[in-house]
Amino acid sequence: MAKIDEAKEILNTLRLFFSIGIGLVVVITGSLIKKEELNDIDLYFWVGSIIDFILMIGLIFLVKSIKKNTKIIKDL
Repeated sequence: MAKIDEAKEILNTLRLFFSIGIGLVVVITGSLIKKEELNDIDLYFWVGSIIDFILMIGLIFLVKSIKKNTKIIKDL
């Protein structure tokens, strides 16, 4: 496989993971808002908040990796 094809495949996979991550953040955040509106602050609310935060940090790293791989494709 050519180097550019490999870089494109990695970039497409990272974009897929980014899309899935955004979807998870939206769903989890919506659930947390609903629980907060119902005054149902319990263990699941806090666990969901932590997972949501970790996902957002992970998305930042994904964006950095996407940017790096885009530069690699540009240089090829």
